[in-house]
Amino acid sequence: MSWVKALSARGLGDSERKVVQVGGQKILLVNLKGKVYAVDSTCPHMGASLARGEVSDDGLITCPWHGSSFRLESGEVQSWTPRPPLVGRLLGLLRKKKQLRVYPAKVEGGSVWVDVEQ
Repeated sequence: MSWVKALSARGLGDSERKVVQVGGQKILLVNLKGKVYAVDSTCPHMGASLARGEVSDDGLITCPWHGSSFRLESGEVQSWTPRPPLVGRLLGLLRKKKQLRVYPAKVEGGSVWVDVEQ
């Protein structure tokens, strides 16, 4: 593993999220109930930003465009393009269902660290 400092832990309070550039990649950091998750900042469906996506208490992030949702911990697809009604199914056919990329993250020494080499 090759850990890279992403930002100060003070810069990511509880229930906050922030897009950071780490190792040439835009990564979305999410602090949910004191645990930090690091995922691709864009939805694997059509590349929409997940920065404003809804984060649920049970650890799902939902794309604000077409409603695809993913587990923050594993990137597993929970829902693939359910919106808009009826048309969402057609939009889902544009791209094969794909997990959201996740990165190992940790808080250590007052900083958030991410491993982007996985």
